[in-house]
Amino acid sequence: MDVNMGNVLGLVFANMHDTTLGDITKNRTMGSVLFGGRYRLIDFPLSNMVNSGISEIGVITKSNYQSLLDHLGSAREWDLARKKGGLYILPPFGSVESTLYRGRIEALYGAMSFIKCSRAKYVILSDCDVVTNIDYKPILAQHIESGADITAVVHTGVYTSDEIKTSTVLNTDESGRVSSVLITPEISGTCTLSLNMFVMSMEFLTETIKDSMARGLVSFERNILQDRCRDLKIMTYEYENYFSKLNSVSSYFAANMKLLDPENSQKLFVAKRSIYTKVSDNAPAKYDLDCTVKNSLIADGCIIEGEVENSVLFRGVKVGKGTKVKNCILMQDTVVGDNAELNYLITDKNVHISANHILTSSPEYPMYVGKGASV
Repeated sequence: MDVNMGNVLGLVFANMHDTTLGDITKNRTMGSVLFGGRYRLIDFPLSNMVNSGISEIGVITKSNYQSLLDHLGSAREWDLARKKGGLYILPPFGSVESTLYRGRIEALYGAMSFIKCSRAKYVILSDCDVVTNIDYKPILAQHIESGADITAVVHTGVYTSDEIKTSTVLNTDESGRVSSVLITPEISGTCTLSLNMFVMSMEFLTETIKDSMARGLVSFERNILQDRCRDLKIMTYEYENYFSKLNSVSSYFAANMKLLDPENSQKLFVAKRSIYTKVSDNAPAKYDLDCTVKNSLIADGCIIEGEVENSVLFRGVKVGKGTKVKNCILMQDTVVGDNAELNYLITDKNVHISANHILTSSPEYPMYVGKGASV
């Protein structure tokens, strides 16, 4: 079934899961968290929508979004710097009566003036907690063909209690229609997890927002998906391709480490469906004659004089002579002095680790060093 993606409005929630990544989102929104050596988490939903043919996208923010604004800029990198459509930043307090939102419904209500101005017939909602390369065209086609009120993108698999306790579980019948919804349950095993991507018509969205706000309802998952699943036709779209769901510091660490496997990186970074990001004019990475680099992602602007193994280094990282960096994520402009040893460590931007220091932890609980810290 052919669908017109020009009739679709994309809405990306930049702050919806800020608390799950602990100190990593202390000074930034979820959407501006660095990932994979050169990207931000918001690059993935934005690129997915653009690659699917959506040319009108709104980014709903809440707090700590200065770095997000710096990253998005004019949105030229995503081909969204347009006279018609393009990218719109939707901060809180979008209207006089709006407040700092408590849930997805209030967030959408604060953006109602923007939503009403759109001529789109359908809306796709997405968060920034799932790293994947997804095509929305078949999802919209299934939504239209099934006559659903809401289509939720899901994945059925075996999950631990830690993975499920921050997620929404959808129970379905044989046709894929949602019969019940569990919100952050303490269970484990085979479950159908929501990937926090939803498709619905513009008419349904606007009427649902108005009705919910009139009733004092603020949670989309609890008050719409869970409470009205028997009244509404909520269908699921089973997503089988590669993805990583970020719901903790350890899951963030694991998702970055998974990219060191070429098979995973090839599934995420597809030639005809590029992941776009802000371009920086850094010099190429510089490797000292005595350095050693194994199975690592090294961004441009790095200076490597020591040993790097099984690690992800962002732009401008410097590794001193005699230093050993293993199983680490070093964010932008981290400087590691000479003869240091790092293992299972996450450093934020502009961290300085002095010479001769040894910092080590475990893959289950990687050590995190905050932005601008000196060790």
